[in-house]
Amino acid sequence: MVERMIVGPLYTNTYIVSTGKKECFLIDPGDEATKICSRLESLNLIPQAIICTHGHLDHTSTAREIQSRYLAERDHRIPIGIHPNDAPFFGDGAEEHHRECFLPLGRQAEQVFDQLKAGIPTTADFYVEIGTPILESDLVALETPGHTPGSISLYSEPRGVVFSGDTLLFKSVGRTDLNGSSADALVRSISTQLFGLPDETRLFPGHGPFSSIEREKTNNLLLEGERIF
Repeated sequence: MVERMIVGPLYTNTYIVSTGKKECFLIDPGDEATKICSRLESLNLIPQAIICTHGHLDHTSTAREIQSRYLAERDHRIPIGIHPNDAPFFGDGAEEHHRECFLPLGRQAEQVFDQLKAGIPTTADFYVEIGTPILESDLVALETPGHTPGSISLYSEPRGVVFSGDTLLFKSVGRTDLNGSSADALVRSISTQLFGLPDETRLFPGHGPFSSIEREKTNNLLLEGERIF
């Protein structure tokens, strides 16, 4: 089971991915902790981990609150995982790192940041290892930098799905006009990692509608030389 919730000012896709009868992973909890926790309750699923495809606040800002709630109310600790290259988005100095990252976007980005900054996670509980099953699940991290230095995608071969974060979107790709982003790295990540997956792989992006690898190979504007960042 894959359940999508759209949360926050940037309409981030948060995913609940079942990993057992009453267990799940939570991917990119970007905002609205109460809404996410209520949905988990109604599905009778308890998160075994929170995984962030990258460090931007619209994908991480409620991870700490959800972790705290489960610890206080259920005595259940949910570890938060991210790629080590995006570790600067967490903990001491993270607020300034976020501000510098979004500086090119001006006042509009500052308003979103001010809304979400209280939720900056204090630390990661584990770092995702590329190519290794995450916590003995069927999800394997693919290294897909470009949008951020530590962007990852989460691929499940048995399910035939990939969670691409802000690397590859429906008929578009993630921004690369942010400090720390790289258009060349993003194109390379998509071409060598994501487009190397089976065509029938379903694509669950960080924003916008679902897609598939085959559909993006055929229709993504990136292939026509027009970069939608």
